[in-house]
Amino acid sequence: MTPLVLVAISFLLAFFISVLSIPSLIKVAKEKRLYDEPDEIRKIHHTSIPALGGIAIFGGTVISTTFFVDFAVLPIWGYAMSAITLLFFTGLKDDIIPLTAGKKFLAQSVAALIIATKCDIRLTNFYGFLWIDGIDYYASLLVSLFTILVIVNAFNLLDGINGLAGGIGCLAACMFAYFFYQFEQINWAIIALSLAGSLVGFLYYNFRKKACIFMGDTGSLLIGLFLAIFAIVFIETNYKLYNEGKNVWFKPSFAPVLAITILLLPLFDTLRVFCMRIARGCSPFSGDRHHLHHYLVDMGLTHPIASLVLYGMHVSLVLLVLLFAELPQTYSLIAVALAALSFSILLYYLKRNHAVIHTEKNNKKLTIFS
Repeated sequence: MTPLVLVAISFLLAFFISVLSIPSLIKVAKEKRLYDEPDEIRKIHHTSIPALGGIAIFGGTVISTTFFVDFAVLPIWGYAMSAITLLFFTGLKDDIIPLTAGKKFLAQSVAALIIATKCDIRLTNFYGFLWIDGIDYYASLLVSLFTILVIVNAFNLLDGINGLAGGIGCLAACMFAYFFYQFEQINWAIIALSLAGSLVGFLYYNFRKKACIFMGDTGSLLIGLFLAIFAIVFIETNYKLYNEGKNVWFKPSFAPVLAITILLLPLFDTLRVFCMRIARGCSPFSGDRHHLHHYLVDMGLTHPIASLVLYGMHVSLVLLVLLFAELPQTYSLIAVALAALSFSILLYYLKRNHAVIHTEKNNKKLTIFS
């Protein structure tokens, strides 16, 4: 069986496991009343929706990778599975009976520590960022733990409207899978496309004006952990192949820029919202409606359309940064950051103008009726 066929079958298996298991999960959630309840600030939906979609994402990805990953070539995947399983049960517990932030962070930290130490998946170099190159083992551990935790929590916060976290996660996984395949890292391509397949199966039920099911913290935490692993493996593999004199597409200093851009939407939106909250004197973890997806929904867009707009932003940023592959790292980072900032400012003003127009229309109606 050729590598391309193997990768394609892994995607299809994960898809079918996910898409076929969700109806049963919806039925169980309804019988046991395991719903995601609406609130006034963070959650946009107005009815109770089952929130067990993360189980299908976990099942599809894990079963497919267990079948097709060559553990003799990639023995560390066994350790990675333990970290993934830990976050799966953490998210599942939180979806059924909410956990405190401290307990969730502890579980995330343990999972990140397993990935960085037992799997030895960690950033070993800054590649010229802040004019730093090589770093020692303990600095590498700290940087890697921080990176994993930031990505995991960014995706957890991204899950705000139907189709968004699943769609962005799927696009990012496909991008990493493509580069892994080009690097002849077939096992990592299988893992990435298994995640993508399970997410496509989930999106069949979630990418709707009225979703049948949500992924919950179970799904968003898993997506974040998988993509954090992919980002680090992509950066380090590119560096390793470059040092071995093999033909790679990107110089070592650009690979981190590309990995950041593939994950930029959740990372940028989280940083932006945190800065806005701190500027207002609020806790960065307090709820508000200043995420980019809130702006789009408040402008009257449906969840699927708002998600499609953000998919477009995500793909556009990746294509844009590829144009700067030969530029110095700092210039590439500045270019993509300015593009993301410009888009967010545009959405902010469009949303504000929409609110003004809507208020004026309501005032005219009140004047007519009075």
